[in-house]
Formats: sequence, structure tokens, C-alpha cells
Amino acid sequence: REARKVGLGAEAIIGSAKLVDAVYELPYLAHATMEPMNCTADVRSDAVTLWVPTQFQTGPKLLGGGSRGAASRATGVAMDKITVHTTLLGGGFGRRSESDFVTEACEVSKAAGAPVKLAWSREDDIRHDQYRPAARHVLRAGLGADGGVTGWYHHIVCPSIIAKFIPGWVPNVVAHLAGPLKGGVDGNAIEGAPEVPYAISNLEVRYTQADLGVPVGFWRSVGHSHTAFAVECFVDELAGAAGRDPVEFRRGLLAGSPRNLAVLNLAAERSGWGTPAPAGSFRGVALHPSFGSFVAQVAEISVEGGVLRVHRVVCAVDCGQVVHPDTVVAQMEGAIVFGLTAALKGRITLEKGRVKQSNFHDYRLLTMREMPVVEVYIVPSLFEPGGVGEPGTPPIAPAVANAVFAATGTRIRKLPIEI
Repeated sequence: REARKVGLGAEAIIGSAKLVDAVYELPYLAHATMEPMNCTADVRSDAVTLWVPTQFQTGPKLLGGGSRGAASRATGVAMDKITVHTTLLGGGFGRRSESDFVTEACEVSKAAGAPVKLAWSREDDIRHDQYRPAARHVLRAGLGADGGVTGWYHHIVCPSIIAKFIPGWVPNVVAHLAGPLKGGVDGNAIEGAPEVPYAISNLEVRYTQADLGVPVGFWRSVGHSHTAFAVECFVDELAGAAGRDPVEFRRGLLAGSPRNLAVLNLAAERSGWGTPAPAGSFRGVALHPSFGSFVAQVAEISVEGGVLRVHRVVCAVDCGQVVHPDTVVAQMEGAIVFGLTAALKGRITLEKGRVKQSNFHDYRLLTMREMPVVEVYIVPSLFEPGGVGEPGTPPIAPAVANAVFAATGTRIRKLPIEI
């Protein structure tokens, strides 16, 4: 289904001086929060009390009503008789916006007739997550004789997170006209792709919803987590086809986007882009706006003996007016660690309908010794505040992938990165 079309869309690619196309693939990902899912429930005939690390205490019935809605459905107690005490999350990343573990705690407490503290094992947590959707991106673009982009086509295929909240009849009647599945397109699945920051006069973005039977959910930066990888790796491929430096190529497409241009310039300057990297090291760049903020990152890597090592990440962020700079820096650092783990290691696979991974021995996380130096630079801004919890995650995977190309000459089109 068409998500956005500007100008002639894909038709403008025909007859271009150069044609570039690529396919990018990303796997299912678990959240792997340090504290597994847990909930303490005290279910009585006329009231329910929860102590739960939740990101979704309550909310619209269309989206399940959050923890209170789940407790109400499991116990038959009205929502206004349910009290939620929110504890520290122990890591959320979108996983605790789900309420499956709340439902289970309530069902057990109701059956036991007593308060129950439920804590999932790590194996339960990895094998029964609400996974970041797997995704496949098909991109095609044309370049003119001057190296400019004549047309851009982007087709995204992945499951819909929003669809699971909506009764089967709704998409056929209401959601195709408005709402979370407007026109049959899940905005969460494609976010970032229709609104690429670059000045492209002919653009077409399409979405195919793939119903694969695997439970999916919100994962830190949601659709941006995979669209940024495809878009920013492809922009680097276009720069290569045009014979241009990746930063200079982007600058030429960002004249009408000053905030994106500012973070790109700052990241390039502070990383030393255009000057020789340390011996044996190579740089890659990516930028991606999301959640009202603008982020560019330069990754400095080495590849020796088939081993990829990320040594340094320079991050520039414009998140509007800053309330607490230390919080911005901490969130960028954490988002980079989260995204780097996924880029280098993250992959959930299934065999005979079951998740193969079970714990940190086969769903590995970034270790302390693998952690790069991270430098965060904040652009002074008087714009309204944007997000900082999620925007640091999308650019890191493409920045590293583009650095790998600089080091090896091999394009990375599939995550996790394998050398």
C-alpha cells in the first residue's frame, strides 16, 4: 500500500544516468531488559492492587487499557477499582508497555486467593518476548548526470505492531480511513521512511504488512530502529555511486533542513571527518531525526582478522531546549549501547515454532570491554524539547555498517553485522 508519494515517485527513476538498488534485512529482536518481567498482584473480589514495573499503567481501550485493563480482563474487577503502584523498571525499552506478565500475575493471585509475586526466568523472558518485528527493505533510486537523486523508491515489508490491538473488523471499516492503520499502513512500521530528511523531489514509499504469527511489540525507537538502517546505508551507497564523500553528499541534500545539517556538521567536525583516522581505523556516518530530535553519529571502527571492533562514537544531538544536559548525554550513551548491541549481536531465530535463544549465552549483549568511547555534543537550541530516550538508537547501526564498507569495501545489508 502507498504510504507516501511525492512528484512522480518511482517513475522518475526510469531513464536516470545511474540506477542503484539494494535490499536490507533485519531480524526479530528481544528486549532483554536486565530485570526480567515481574509483577506482584493482590486480587480480591472487589479490588485489585498491583506493584509492577510498567510503562503503560492505563490507556485507551483500543490499545488494551494498559496494566489496569489487563488486570480488569483477568479478574472481572472494574478498572476504577484497580490500583497500580509503579516500581522502578529495571529496563523497559518498550517491553513493559505490554501487559502479558500482569495478566499472568492476576490470574495466579485470583486462583490462589492470596497476593502473588511473579518473576519470569531469563528463559521465559527471552522466549516469550513481544519482539521487535523482522523487516525487509527494498530500495531503488536514480542518479542524474550531476550525481543528484532523480527518484527514490522504498518498499518496507514487516509485521504490524498496532494491528494486534485492533479487532479484525476495524481495519476493513475504520482504520483504513483514519487512525493507527490509516490506508492500511501501520505508521509505526514505516516511521522515518516517508519523512526522509533529504531533499528528494520524486519519492515513493510503500508498505506490505506481513502477518507471520510471531508476537511483536514496541522496541526502543520502534520503526525508526530499522528504517534508519536501510535509508542511511542506502544513502551511503548512492554517495559511492555518485563518486562523492558520504558527508558531502548528505550536505548537498540537506540545504532545506538546517537542524539535520547542523548535527551532521557538528558530528563531522568533532569526529575529525576529512582528516586521517588513527592507523587501522575507518569512519562511517549516519543521521536520523526521530521523536522531535535530530541526531548524527560517526562511528570509528577497525577490522582485524575478521573481528570488528567499534572504538569511538561521536554523537551530535539537537533535542530542542535542553532541561538537563547530563540526562541528554546519558540517554544518548545508553541508546548507542542498546543499538550497537543489536547491530553487532542481536538476532532471534525460530525453529519448529519455538524461539531458539534462551539466555545471554546465545542472545549476547555488548560487554564492558567491547564498549567504545562515546562523545556526545548537544546543539544549543531554543526549539521545543524533543525526545532523548530513543533518538540515539537508530543512527548507530548504519554508521557502523558504513564504516565497515570504508574498511573492507563490502556493503552491509543485513543485521547483525557479520564480517
